[in-house]
Amino acid sequence: MKLVFAGTPEVAVPALDALLASGRHEVAAVVTRPDAPAGRGRRLVASPVAERAEEAGIEVLKPAKPKDPEFLERLRDIGPDCCPVVAYGALLPRVALDIPAQGWVNLHFSLLPAWRGAAPVQHAIMAGDEITGASTFLIEEGLDSGPVYGTVTEEIRATDTSGDLLTRLAFAGAGLLVATMDGIEDGTLKAVPQPAEGISLAPKVNVEDAHLDFGAPALRVDRMVRGCTPAPGAWTTFRGERLKLIQVAPVPDRTDLAPGQIAAGKNNVHVGTGSYGVELLWVQAQGKKPMRAADWARGVRIGEGERLGG
Repeated sequence: MKLVFAGTPEVAVPALDALLASGRHEVAAVVTRPDAPAGRGRRLVASPVAERAEEAGIEVLKPAKPKDPEFLERLRDIGPDCCPVVAYGALLPRVALDIPAQGWVNLHFSLLPAWRGAAPVQHAIMAGDEITGASTFLIEEGLDSGPVYGTVTEEIRATDTSGDLLTRLAFAGAGLLVATMDGIEDGTLKAVPQPAEGISLAPKVNVEDAHLDFGAPALRVDRMVRGCTPAPGAWTTFRGERLKLIQVAPVPDRTDLAPGQIAAGKNNVHVGTGSYGVELLWVQAQGKKPMRAADWARGVRIGEGERLGG
């Protein structure tokens, strides 16, 4: 088939690479978000998908909005059979959805109908799910509600951050997306409506959502830290300044600390929660680089009875 691939961040690049390497389908163009300011200089930078497409010599389309008449006209001129999508980042209007004969097929990083929305991997970890996966589905105007072509499953490991899990799903999902394109072309693959039961939502996780509550159980604190790493970053406060927690580990036998209370040893830092303690492994103080928690604690000289979170 002739394809126009839509995607923006780094997590979409493995799927683009897999389609380019398949040898069966032609990626005629790529649609991505416009260049965005990045870094301290805030200079405009192309998306990872745009950079990869340019390396491959593929036409790159960067509409401000997918309803822009110039973009829609160019898409009609290209005449794609299907438009595979991975984390494009903009809502597609009906007029765009109707252009390819086989529609727009999204690779979504959950087992639909679970975790519809922008942050499925983060929410799966924060909720304590043991299994997640990726799904390909035909995009409709509803939020991730279209019929599903196929799925792959992935175990959520005890130490997975959302970054770890998303990386694995990006590569597993890339193979699923290629297989979905093959099946659509063959006519051997039919999309199946999602069940009405089991729907859960995964809205974007913002900075305020990542504010830790040490009154919650230790496992909840651990899942919040892992789910919010690398972005937006789980955080608390210490002496009135923000402290990001990058990695923690539950310590079930540490039951003598009140929620938020810090106990700094020679080589470890424990903090109380609503159940038992957690060990701080890596932290990042405001304006500083990430460091081992024990080094941070030695530098700030933890006083008796001091707490995280005020």
